[in-house]
Formats: sequence, structure tokens, C-alpha cells
Amino acid sequence: MKIFGHDWIESEHFYAISKASDINKTPANALLKVEGGLSASLTLAKYCKSNRLRYAIAVESIEEAIFANLLEATYILCEKKLAKEIMPIAQHYLFDTQVLAYIKQDEIEEMAKVGVDGVVIVYR
Repeated sequence: MKIFGHDWIESEHFYAISKASDINKTPANALLKVEGGLSASLTLAKYCKSNRLRYAIAVESIEEAIFANLLEATYILCEKKLAKEIMPIAQHYLFDTQVLAYIKQDEIEEMAKVGVDGVVIVYR
């Protein structure tokens, strides 16, 4: 399981982008976070795919998760309830894209038990 944003470990940083020109302001081989989600940022997701860039994108449905995988997203970002629904589908279809759930710090064990690929700790 991958864990992003926990105080105990160092994790890779997400670089937020909302347009292709933002990529020029990030380090080489940066992990990009496409802002706005898949439906709002489809063109940017296609750009990342065609340029073989590593990126994460938020999804709001199983259908969007399927398309994000086909668009070669490195990570799908979603709420924990949706992550639990996506995981069996991702495993069945052997997604290359990994599913990350937004959670509170005390929910790591819950996500590990359902086999979510990783988590992003959100301090609310």
C-alpha cells in the first residue's frame, strides 16, 4: 500500500497542473496532479498520456475510473467509498492505474483490509 501525506514517512509530491503550460514549471519526471477531475480536464489527461507523463486525476464514478485507466493515469484519486467500489473492477480488469483514496489518518487499516492500492491523508 502506498501512503501519501503521512508524517511518519516521506512520500512523493504531487504537482498540481490545470493546463499544459504548467508542466514547464515542474521538475523533470514530476508526478503531476491534473486539477478539475477527468470530465473537466480530459484534454489535459490526453496530453499527459500522449507525452507519457506520470499523472494523477480525480474521478467521481466507476466509469471515469475506467477511462482514467485507458488514458494511462498513474493514479486515480477518489473518496474512500468510491475507492472500495473501484478496487474489484480494477483488479478484475488488471488496471495499470492505481487507486488512491482520500482518507483521514485513522482510516489506513480500513483501506488496507479492502485492498485499496494507496491512500492520501487529508487533514480536515
